[in-house]
Formats: sequence, C-alpha cells, structure tokens
Amino acid sequence: MGERLTKGDIEKIQAEIDERKFVIRPQAIEEVKVTRAQGDLSENFEYHEAKRFKNKNESRIRYLERLLKNAMVVDDSSADDEVGINNTVTVYFEEDDCEETYRIVTSIRGDSTRNLVSIESPIGQALIGKKMGDRVCVNVSADYSYYLQIRSIENTEDSDDLTIKEF
Repeated sequence: MGERLTKGDIEKIQAEIDERKFVIRPQAIEEVKVTRAQGDLSENFEYHEAKRFKNKNESRIRYLERLLKNAMVVDDSSADDEVGINNTVTVYFEEDDCEETYRIVTSIRGDSTRNLVSIESPIGQALIGKKMGDRVCVNVSADYSYYLQIRSIENTEDSDDLTIKEF
C-alpha cells in the first residue's frame, strides 16, 4: 500500500521533482565538472562536496518519484462540521485537563514539533470524520488509550508552508 496523498501533495511533489531535475541537476553537474577540473581529486574538498550534493539530489528525485508511483490519492474535502485533512482542530485532553490545537495533514507532512498531526497517527485516525463536541478514544497501543473532546474545527487551506518531509 502506498502513501496516502492529496492532490495538493502530488502537485507539490511533482513541482519539487521538476525543480530538482531541470534546475538543480544541471547546476550540480556543472559544479562537479568545474571542481573536477581543479586538479588532484584525492584532496579536492570542493569536488567531493559537489559530487555528494549531486548524489543527494538524485537520491531525493528517486525517493519522490517512488512516492508518486505508489501513492493513493485521498480526498481532502470535508464537511464544515467534520474533521478532515488540512483542518485545524482544538481538542480537550480529559486526562491532562488541557487543550491543544493540531492541524490534520497527510503523513509526508506530519511534524509533531509544529503540531502537524498525520492522518496515520493515533490522534489523526481518531479525529478524522468526527464532529465538534464528539468525545473520541485515541488508541495508542493495545494497553493504552485516552479520551479527547473536539472543541473546534477550522477549515484551513492547503498551504506552501507545509513541506514534504526529507527521507
């Protein structure tokens, strides 16, 4: 089963592939040529660094192309009163007596340090499709779960500030 991606994810991945193939790749190849011409390759730091950058770019292209090849397209639309992809959701943690706000995203954009919760995560799985006021159980493991209450749902647009994770 491939990665679950929205049409917006796919467009951003394709744009990055194009940038890496048609802009970065030619620059990286030229830099390798230029630094190779500087002489002794065994002690030519610039040459080895240029080659490393070129190889990293090629690896990223392969990774992104593999993502697209195996992707399953998911719909990012949802009803106004229902949690969906790209929604910002405020939840109340009963166990901790506190509120947190998360944005629901596909797994390639998940980043817990920025409160971007993947639809594949326990919280994401528990919240998708639920409505404001619902009390939901988050199953972390067979031995541990906890309850949240959905306090608010905000429909937020897909934006460029959500980057595709590095591999």
